[in-house]
Amino acid sequence: QVQLVEFGGGLVQAGGSLRPSCAASGGRTFSSYAMGWFRQARGKEREFVAAINWSGGTTYYTVSVKGRCTNPRNNIKNTVSLQMNNLKPEDTAVYYCAAVAGGAPWSAVVRGDPRVFGSWGQGTQVTVSS
Repeated sequence: QVQLVEFGGGLVQAGGSLRPSCAASGGRTFSSYAMGWFRQARGKEREFVAAINWSGGTTYYTVSVKGRCTNPRNNIKNTVSLQMNNLKPEDTAVYYCAAVAGGAPWSAVVRGDPRVFGSWGQGTQVTVSS
């Protein structure tokens, strides 16, 4: 099973940018995993945010972040990032990366069903002050 470690969260003022990232190790070749990002604000349910396919050629963003985020991956460095711009206080949350379990179709990935994702990182805090 792939192990995922997030880093790169932090504190930023509204309108600023952050780039939480995720490093993968173990498991299958990293390029065989589609990857997703979720976030969970205090007192709220975990929310699906973005996904990227195995090659990086196809991405998906939910309405909450579309137009403000990109989701690049580097299959040589085994990393995936969530570049977030024009951050808002409502973006404050713990951000998690997750690897799709083998065989799940892209249509299932973009529905953001957590059961599609077989491995999760520990999360990184993103805080946006107003």
